[in-house]
Amino acid sequence: MDDSRLRAPREHLPVYWSDVDDTGPVPERGRAFDAGRPHHESRAPSHAHGPAVEADAPAGTPRRYAAFADLVDLAPAAAFIRDSDGRYLWANHAYAHLYGTVPEEVVGKCIEDFDAPADADQFRTLDQEILDRGTPVRHTIGYRRPDGSAGRAVGHRFPVREGARTCVAGIYVDVTDHLRATVQWQEAEENLQALRDHSGLPCALLSANGRVVEASAAAAELFGISLHELVGRRAHTLLAPEPGLDRLHHRWNTLIARRTRRVETSAVLVDAHGLHRRAQLHLTTIGHTTARARHVWAVVTHQSLAHEARPSLTAAQVRILSLLAEGSSNSGIATSLNLSRQTVDYHLSRLRHLLGAATRPALVARAYVLGILAPRAWPPRSATAAHPLSTV
Repeated sequence: MDDSRLRAPREHLPVYWSDVDDTGPVPERGRAFDAGRPHHESRAPSHAHGPAVEADAPAGTPRRYAAFADLVDLAPAAAFIRDSDGRYLWANHAYAHLYGTVPEEVVGKCIEDFDAPADADQFRTLDQEILDRGTPVRHTIGYRRPDGSAGRAVGHRFPVREGARTCVAGIYVDVTDHLRATVQWQEAEENLQALRDHSGLPCALLSANGRVVEASAAAAELFGISLHELVGRRAHTLLAPEPGLDRLHHRWNTLIARRTRRVETSAVLVDAHGLHRRAQLHLTTIGHTTARARHVWAVVTHQSLAHEARPSLTAAQVRILSLLAEGSSNSGIATSLNLSRQTVDYHLSRLRHLLGAATRPALVARAYVLGILAPRAWPPRSATAAHPLSTV
């Protein structure tokens, strides 16, 4: 909008709000209102003069600056004008609401009618300083909200001209909810950092494209690298190629697309020495504000013994290990799988060679510590089974 279209109506305003832009030092001030002071009860006015009230306006006469006053009154900021004697000349609804009343009950009264004597003295001192210096002052106040809770507001007080007088105006924004949310966010961040750094669980925050954004010291130790080296790595470089990777990639895409918020799965991790270990992964998305998840927390709750890379076992071999861990004999395994006894003997011999186990008990133990069998399942089942009741 052309400035000339604003200049004419602005010249007729009794208050030149552009004075707030006056340059100069803006000191920080702060003073809390008395939390125990009584509040005025909010009640309907006996007669209406509009959303914002002007002092000394004859009853029943239209206000000269109604459009301006209505605009400010509808704003969420609390605003007022006081003369040099501390008498309110104007206030909007948001300011009156801070005291649990309405503008008609504010205009024409003095600071002492609403604030405790000690606070009123300090506010008068601040008003006088603004009048003497002629520059704005940033100010933070604490007050008691109408619901009885403590509130905080931040804003500016500045000199304005009302006719031949110089008065003090103020405009404040309630930041109570923002500050409370900030504190809660900071507490959540601290709790999360404590959990990440002191729980001993390997965990990492991953971006949507699978890059490590944050990680715990335990995660760096798991991979045998420094924390500095781990942050920034692509997650796929930490995984061993195996048939289950396609399923893991599909479940990851499901998380990022927000079709689900949590996934529990497993994967084979590769450390800096090339050793493999199967890990149980818990993946959880962060936030709800976007159509796609921006970050995912990955937490390792169980991990197998680190070992050299070995050929993947077949489904039949894993099933044989499951039945062996359950206590079945070779004949029982053959009957359950509809195999010959000789075939079962061959598979067991092959498994003892692959896993480096000389006896049946050692074979079962190795199957668990290498992450082939799920450590928390009975009857025994594969650690890579898609369903908790699956046996393969």
